Amino acid sequence: MTVSAPLRPADVDLADPSFWRLPRPRRLESFAALRTLDAPARFGPGPGFYALVRHADVQEASRAPRHFASAPGVTTPEPAAWAKAVFGNSMVNLDGPEHAALRRIVSRAFTPRLLAAAEDNVREVAARIVAEMVRDRPRDFVAAVASRMPFEIICDLMGVPEDHRAEIARRIDEASEHVGVRRRRLRMPGRGLRALAHMQLVMVRLAHERRRRPANDLISALVRADIDGQALSSRQLGAFFSLLLVAGVETTRNAIAHGLALLTGHPGQRALLESDFDRYADGAVEEIVRHSTPIIQFRRTVAAEYTLGGRIFRPGEKVVLFYASANRDEAVFERPDDFDITRDPNPHLGYGGGGPHYCLGAHLARQEMKALFRELLTGPRGLRAVGAAELVDSSFDNRVRALPFAFDAARGRP
Repeated sequence: MTVSAPLRPADVDLADPSFWRLPRPRRLESFAALRTLDAPARFGPGPGFYALVRHADVQEASRAPRHFASAPGVTTPEPAAWAKAVFGNSMVNLDGPEHAALRRIVSRAFTPRLLAAAEDNVREVAARIVAEMVRDRPRDFVAAVASRMPFEIICDLMGVPEDHRAEIARRIDEASEHVGVRRRRLRMPGRGLRALAHMQLVMVRLAHERRRRPANDLISALVRADIDGQALSSRQLGAFFSLLLVAGVETTRNAIAHGLALLTGHPGQRALLESDFDRYADGAVEEIVRHSTPIIQFRRTVAAEYTLGGRIFRPGEKVVLFYASANRDEAVFERPDDFDITRDPNPHLGYGGGGPHYCLGAHLARQEMKALFRELLTGPRGLRAVGAAELVDSSFDNRVRALPFAFDAARGRP
């Protein structure tokens, strides 16, 4: 595969594992080349998959679930048969009435009381994590800050006991670390899926415990829920709790880590944010998510014939929605490669393209990022990334494995 400029669409192969080892700017340049095509291109051997790379196409497919289905799965390549059996009933892999019923249950479980408690907890956890960071002076921002914030918030919201958290954190990290490029091929590896399966078992045990001793937490609320009078099965509960833990932790963790790197690399934007945090915080969070796009892509399977982006899609064909490309689409974003916290409007697809699978936790993720960056920018002096982030080679997410950082001293609040 050539890496010489200028890039042409013919130079790009999204099914080639070597593509996902290229530096991220080169991959983004490749997506820009694909956006110039008249219709979505197909990649991979055999039937392969079609790549949706334009903002309008990704958004339209996201909002047409009867034609672009999440079942039987949203990952590429296909997971093993045993994995489909274990994870097939996860909400992310469902469509239609079954998905709608589960989503209604989850939405009802997020009661005003639970959300109010979560909002207070977000501020408290952010302050505590930054205070401990200042005290301990760790060297890796991901381990000390970025991964802790969403993990503690999600575990508190769900009611995960402290004695289960270390194992769950290990399983999340193991699952996420092994979705990537390995042995010269793209894969959805068994080790990562087994980690998720083990986590499901832990969550099923906690659900059984809450049936006996309910509490004011999300696990208890969902254990009491039902669909048309039928209680959720242990497998449904385990699948949802695992999805919430992984999706709620990984995406926010990576956005936070990319956020520090972006603010370090764009001192003018950081100075603007620090000059009036309340005014610019919302825009900064949205721009961090757009620019970093924590989830690169999800797959859909064509369920009914549909014309999109200049191509007729037929049942059974695989379509991959590349959010990472949509969020750099020149037709939607002026100077898309710039990091601009005043960007308005900013209709990014970092939480999905809308439709029934729009991210349930988007509001909570925004709260977490705002609370944490408020503490980070007003607590220690000179907080900054030092050196390059260590990134995971992955076709699925923009995961930050580690980010060296430093700061000068603590300071009082202005």
